[in-house]
Amino acid sequence: MTPLYEDNHIIIVYKEAGEIVQGDKTGDKPLSETVKEWIKTEHNKPGNVFLGVVHRLDRPVAGIVVFGKTSKATARLNKMFREGEIHKTYWAIVQGRPADDEATLTDWILRKEKINKSFAYDHEVPASKKAILSYKVLTHGDNYSLLEVNLKTGRHHQIRCQLANIGCPIKGDLKYGARRSNADGSISLLSHRVEFVHPVSHKTIIVESPLPHDRLWETLSKDACKG
Repeated sequence: MTPLYEDNHIIIVYKEAGEIVQGDKTGDKPLSETVKEWIKTEHNKPGNVFLGVVHRLDRPVAGIVVFGKTSKATARLNKMFREGEIHKTYWAIVQGRPADDEATLTDWILRKEKINKSFAYDHEVPASKKAILSYKVLTHGDNYSLLEVNLKTGRHHQIRCQLANIGCPIKGDLKYGARRSNADGSISLLSHRVEFVHPVSHKTIIVESPLPHDRLWETLSKDACKG
């Protein structure tokens, strides 16, 4: 856990791949508890520390996570996430290269909870939800491409599912068709940037995450910056 931004109302941190944001059936220590402990120690706070979870990232995904430090900020952040007022940009390393260098994908996603997996359809099916994202290819090599992805909706495993559906599964994502796993169990999807108007101060907040410590990430991101 690395703090990226903090004030009296919110804290934004970098989540390592493999961490869970909120407690689940595994019983593993969640990121929310780590952040609470950090705040308590860093600010020498007595008693319990309040921390509001306003969104999540899949366990194998790294990158930016936003938390509320007060109940007022948490309620406002929750509303902003629901209404699409918090703009998150993802970077993904995918197998191959999409047919189009820039496109908007619209699918109907059906989540199957028993296997914790989503399936994309080109038409509405019972219990499915409309899913929209846009992407552009930032750079590519012989085997992989680096994509910038912006979500228009927030569905279960949406980026993973929709990119796999166009034949470009995320590197390391065995669940959605990747050829092999990443050595650390991660998938090559990063919550890279967040931008929003602060719920209390009304200032524009823009935060970017560091990149994972990985040679392919470093190589492709350098190429993207050159482009």
